[in-house]
Amino acid sequence: MKITIGKTDKADFPELFLTNIDIKVDTGAYTSTIHSHEISEIIIDGEKYVEFQILDPTHEKYHEKKFKTKHYRKKRVKNSFGKSEQRFVVETIINFFGKDYPIELSLSGRCDMRFPVLIGRKLLKNKFIVDVSKSNLSYSMKKSN
Repeated sequence: MKITIGKTDKADFPELFLTNIDIKVDTGAYTSTIHSHEISEIIIDGEKYVEFQILDPTHEKYHEKKFKTKHYRKKRVKNSFGKSEQRFVVETIINFFGKDYPIELSLSGRCDMRFPVLIGRKLLKNKFIVDVSKSNLSYSMKKSN
């Protein structure tokens, strides 16, 4: 059975040390995205990693932690203006509705955007139904437990 999700909510990203972070569901986007900066590809002991920070110092949930992962790829993504750009995509976990889901997040500067995380169709497909008249369904469930 598919879960109904609203147009906005709050979710946890345990591997990124983020709780109750604002998300926006974007059925026009295939890939999910998280606001990131200081993104670079580095080599450690001959292996490639992507290193990045999430959010930015102006965000209330910002922490200065730098993340490194070998579990990434590069992907061409169309931004909200229709321009194609190369982005790093990392694998992590999102938790909402009391359940962990694997998610791929493209790393992108979203400092001018209201929501630091966009959830795209790749995560939604076969799991969720979007009701744009609703919001914070997962967060409300979490608070009531």
